[in-house]
Amino acid sequence: MKRRLLIAGNWKMHKTPQETQQFIESFLAGVKEFSSCDVLLIPSFTSLDRAGRLLSESRVFIGAQDMHSDASGAYTGAISPGMLVACGCNFVLTGHSERRHVFGDSDDVVNRKLHAALENELRPILCVGETLDQRQRGRTESVLEDQLNGGLKGIDEKVLADIVIAYEPVWAIGTGKTATPEQAQAVIAFIRDWLETHFSKPAAGAMRILYGGSVTPANVRSLLAQPDIDGALIGGASLDPDSFAQIIAAAMSLPGGDAPC
Repeated sequence: MKRRLLIAGNWKMHKTPQETQQFIESFLAGVKEFSSCDVLLIPSFTSLDRAGRLLSESRVFIGAQDMHSDASGAYTGAISPGMLVACGCNFVLTGHSERRHVFGDSDDVVNRKLHAALENELRPILCVGETLDQRQRGRTESVLEDQLNGGLKGIDEKVLADIVIAYEPVWAIGTGKTATPEQAQAVIAFIRDWLETHFSKPAAGAMRILYGGSVTPANVRSLLAQPDIDGALIGGASLDPDSFAQIIAAAMSLPGGDAPC
């Protein structure tokens, strides 16, 4: 089954609202056409409202880097699903490695956020990945199984296509080290096989699985050329509009980039 490519830029803790506006204006002026793939920007919370307004008439989707699973409450510093929707968000990251390893999000917390996203018509991007130590000890598949079992607990197959999975090996995030296309394909094929086993072949075939981890204009095409890689979750290279545009151009040049989703 052909799946429409998704190119997502995760800005992490970068860019003020004004810098976000400058990026968007420059990006939209430089990229006139990207109908053959979905494009997603994931700014910081303080830039979401402005980004949503600036992109409301464009084909660029907006996502958030995290959220709380509750609709409201006495949670100082937290952001609810409804707040994200009000800013124009379409997607939200859940379980990014920095949320897991720096802020302590457990699989149960990730799962609650994923359910809350779906209940609020947000498309969750479930991030999974192993550390360098876990890879070296041959634990990549067992770690991913635990994260998939925990993150997708209680999910009905009928809504599975609304979820995106991003495989981000922790050892490749922000390090300049990138999994080879063959390494990334092997792990993502394992994830798709797991989905087929636990749900169904049609459900697994319809689900988009991204690769993330030091993706650049120089390596993105070889990664996206792999049969099971349906896009990229990009960090540093998405902070520059020209670099991000080059990545999108590479995605558009691939056969099947205009597949329906």
